Amino acid sequence: MSSLLHLAAALDQPDVHDAGSYVELARLAERGGLDFVTLDDSPDPSGPDALAVLCRVAPATRRIGLVPTLTATPTAPYRVPAAVAALDRVGRGRAGWRVDVSGGAEEARPSGRRAVTPDGTARFGPGEATGSAAGPWEEWWAGRDDGTAAGPWGGEVVRAPAGGPLPGHDQAHPAGSTATALQDRGPTPLPGPAPGDCVRVVDATDERTWNGAALHADVALVRAATPARAAAVRDGLRARAAVHGRRPDALRVLVSLLVDLGDGEYAAEPGHGGGGQRPTTRGPLYRGGPVDLAELVGSWHAAGVTDGFHLLPAEPRRDLERLVNGTVALLQHRGLFRTFYPGGTLREHLGLAAPAYRTAPRGTAEHR
Repeated sequence: MSSLLHLAAALDQPDVHDAGSYVELARLAERGGLDFVTLDDSPDPSGPDALAVLCRVAPATRRIGLVPTLTATPTAPYRVPAAVAALDRVGRGRAGWRVDVSGGAEEARPSGRRAVTPDGTARFGPGEATGSAAGPWEEWWAGRDDGTAAGPWGGEVVRAPAGGPLPGHDQAHPAGSTATALQDRGPTPLPGPAPGDCVRVVDATDERTWNGAALHADVALVRAATPARAAAVRDGLRARAAVHGRRPDALRVLVSLLVDLGDGEYAAEPGHGGGGQRPTTRGPLYRGGPVDLAELVGSWHAAGVTDGFHLLPAEPRRDLERLVNGTVALLQHRGLFRTFYPGGTLREHLGLAAPAYRTAPRGTAEHR
């Protein structure tokens, strides 16, 4: 396990369509040194588009990783990595993508709009299907040295020259924009040599997703209410990663935790001491104060059951501010969390090496 503590936070604000609000929260998270922030698409088609919003956030921030949830479909798996490549270009190596594998819904927006069922709920498929979106990424970077590569869908991938503009992506779209990140047909724009080699994030709470996460993910997010459960999931993921020939400690496993810091240290529920967790439909909920949350984060990491936490604020603006100014500041004071970013890319923040397909010599199985 990585000895460094990793922290991430969600920026989701379902009723907020103003990109400026997301920029403000991302800057706050960056001030705390968090590894990355995530943003889901709104299930409402008129709501903010995660990719478009983070394209607005990217030039307004300098270091923090930006991870939208994007839908991968078996019929067009190339759209997801190409869209993230555009964000990575704007963010100079800070992009990641949280894989949402739908059941092949054609109504999903190419830029990342989550597919929804008639009742308005998001559709998720088995984690093993992550490979349908991961494959084209490796194939693109294993392309010809002249700056283009034959895509697996029969078209041609176009890369911008190093340092040059990305065709078709010279302007960010506003929040709620209906513009797509990619066109359905024709050449697919990709940047030149990727500065960050976008990080793949997979929700791996359900055991059915473990195989896909162990094979393709750089970061696995799990919901666990106890240290024992967190350790069991981490061990299961790492064992499968080893079976697939990966180094188990190259997979970062973060515990996803809903946090409610509304009433400070006086919000602890009966039986939880100074703060604790209880189950909800959205997963484990911590309700307490910033100090006790720091104790929880520090103790779980010291016990070796997790590489860190992905925190979902119950009230984004209020809780993220208390998280950064309270919990993170205390962890930094105790020497448990960094006070500055170690580099400029998300991979550097997470201590992840470049993917094998970028470092393997041509002609090897890893490169192919």
